[in-house]
Amino acid sequence: MRSYLILCLLMTLSTKIYAEGIITGKVIDANTRVGIPFATVAIEGTSVGTTTDAEGNFKLEKVPEGFHKLSTSCVGYKPTMSVDAFVTKEKSPYIEIVMEPTALDIAEVEIKAPSFVRKAESPVSLQTIGTREIERNPGGNRDISQVIRSLPGVASSPSFRNDIVIRGGSPSENKFYLDGIEIPVINHFQTQGSTGGPVGIINVDFIREVDFYSGAFPANRGNALSSVMDFKQNEGNREKSGMRFSIGSAETGITVDGPLSPKTNYLFSARRSYLQFLFAAFKLPFLPTFTDVQFKVTHRFDQKNEITWLGLGGYDVFVLNEKVNEGVDDQETKERNDYFLSSIPEYRQWNYTTGVNYKRYGNNGLTSIVLSTNKLFNGSEKYFENRKEDPSAQLSSYESSEAETKLRVERTFTVSGVRINSGFGIESASYYVDGFNSQQTPNGASYIKFGSDVGLIKYAAFASATRYFFGDKIQLTGGIRTDATGYSSKTGNPLDQLSPRIASSLRISNRISFNTNAGIYYQLPSYGILGFGNETDGLLNRNAAMYIKCEQLVGGLQFNPDESSKITLEGFVKKYSNYPLSVSKGISIANLGSEFGVVGNELVIPVSEGKATGVELMAQRRSATGLYGIMALTFVRSEFTSGDDNFVPSSWDNRVFTTITAGKKWNRNWETGLKWRYVTGRPYTPWDEATSALKSNWDATGQGILDYSKLNTLRVPDFHQLDIRVDKSWFFSKWSINLYLDIENLYNFKSTEPDILFVRTGTDGKPVENPSDPTRYQTYFIKDESGNVLPTLGIIIDF
Repeated sequence: MRSYLILCLLMTLSTKIYAEGIITGKVIDANTRVGIPFATVAIEGTSVGTTTDAEGNFKLEKVPEGFHKLSTSCVGYKPTMSVDAFVTKEKSPYIEIVMEPTALDIAEVEIKAPSFVRKAESPVSLQTIGTREIERNPGGNRDISQVIRSLPGVASSPSFRNDIVIRGGSPSENKFYLDGIEIPVINHFQTQGSTGGPVGIINVDFIREVDFYSGAFPANRGNALSSVMDFKQNEGNREKSGMRFSIGSAETGITVDGPLSPKTNYLFSARRSYLQFLFAAFKLPFLPTFTDVQFKVTHRFDQKNEITWLGLGGYDVFVLNEKVNEGVDDQETKERNDYFLSSIPEYRQWNYTTGVNYKRYGNNGLTSIVLSTNKLFNGSEKYFENRKEDPSAQLSSYESSEAETKLRVERTFTVSGVRINSGFGIESASYYVDGFNSQQTPNGASYIKFGSDVGLIKYAAFASATRYFFGDKIQLTGGIRTDATGYSSKTGNPLDQLSPRIASSLRISNRISFNTNAGIYYQLPSYGILGFGNETDGLLNRNAAMYIKCEQLVGGLQFNPDESSKITLEGFVKKYSNYPLSVSKGISIANLGSEFGVVGNELVIPVSEGKATGVELMAQRRSATGLYGIMALTFVRSEFTSGDDNFVPSSWDNRVFTTITAGKKWNRNWETGLKWRYVTGRPYTPWDEATSALKSNWDATGQGILDYSKLNTLRVPDFHQLDIRVDKSWFFSKWSINLYLDIENLYNFKSTEPDILFVRTGTDGKPVENPSDPTRYQTYFIKDESGNVLPTLGIIIDF
């Protein structure tokens, strides 16, 4: 009761106690990467401002605490607006602002900086997300993967997973970079061979902004078909040490930062989940636990040379709650729990990525050398009736690891008004897998064993050139990339994976532009596909697997009513070829990736084709002091061929989805926000009830078998949900506190998933035989309905 009274007192406290903070940074030329002297830098919406010194550095003092944007202007450059930076007396961010030169007359230059900056290399399909949009996103739980769902082309789902489905593509088609270093694992309990999982592994305290490409990828980013996300991290405080403590909906964490020397600073965080206690309290059949750490160290040798060393890693354990039905009276709940207990294996997974990014700023460009290494271990096991003490009851065992070491050298420079980016990459990769599946028969267990150990060398080269015409009325970018690996003759010729791309932008007026992009993109199949095999037959997919190809065309209009608003309308066409087709299921691998476990550990042939077409409408407003928000509406159709070469709706064919996110800053450091999502029902495949009921099948897997001859012929009902969030902040002389109340699914919408096929059990808990067919069990269907009001009271304290 005492804690509750203290909380109420804090939430009603209105006394304005605050200090002032500092922002430091540098303003640099986008082409030459040289600091811009005498540029004006100001805090948007305030009278606080300064000018840069002879080397482009600046320091803003007496900055009001909270989130702020920086407005930058200089003669000969386009006015620029930064993303939000969070400032307290103890938290002094460092911001690098990149300004584009302009060929316009001084009289034509707009005084105000726009909140939205387009990149010539990707004039379409690019959104930039700032730390404020991540921190304060309703229902987002400070998870970047949840925030992405507010953007056009990104489908939502009632699932608690972070599967990112972009423009009808599979979750496996996304790639992620952290300060220029590729990070293959972005989620805890990530599906191997895909990218989804229930909880993000990146600590949002590190993130300054995210460039999200839903298409039109620049040439220096490869091996992706649907999206690329470039995360840009904060730097540690250069002047003094600081600390942030946070408690959220799923975990508690601590972040520390500060200087190590006059030229070196650091960031470090550690998080630990308490989901296992919540899931046990809510009587859920599984208990997940995760831990992660993340760090970044930045050292500046001098004004032209710097190096960043970063790393992140996670450890995840997923066990069954075998006591879940104790004290449960509802029969339907018991049956649903029994299904999960009988069908879900127990998992263990760990991963890490670490790397360095050395940057050399010259008088005419930037040279970047990136060296990194990463590893993912994934293991699972399942026992019949969960009898772990009985080795003969083991139904499956899986253990694998994939490791990569990568080097990328990149150079950006300008020649005769043309900005050129070029470079190359080389990578050494290894994959190991060992395991078995078993089928229970009257004569005992029949084992299907698999295992392999494979090594790969991959390499890539890329180049792009950007040029402005008629001032900046026309922007053109042309690029080309190639990727290859020595895995087989079908992947070793770099000419087979040539990836040309071209982007253009026509500024019709100061407010309206027409933008297009066309390109061909390639992605190597997952290691599960490349490494599938056994000791007797070797790699079974070596003669079949090849790079997946995706041809894309995007075009649209952008209208900026003012400097703080934009409206975009984009249409896109995606055409896939060489997609792996599962030989056993007769379906495209493109339909898989939204379940736990592994995608691709099976025999495939590269014959599936796909297509996705759609239209996106987005309206967005960014305000430093008032109402802000985004409305995204998407129409999309996604289809892939199955074994009979006919196009059928893919598992990501959501057709229509929309998201409305809005927030409002109030006096006395109050802030409110809401997010409403609506998605038409996704397709699903019905169960093959007769085959599932066979005793040999059910005893081997504990779950039903889908009827892939009726692939995605049914649809779940439409889904919609409202999330709200309320924040209140206090700023004191040496510390600050932010309390927030986040409520997911405010009106308690019940989403419906496909019915679960299960077998009837007797009083002894054993499956009941079908009296008319002794080779089968009796089966029935359990309704799978979910959706509850999920309130979270969170706290963030900065010291």
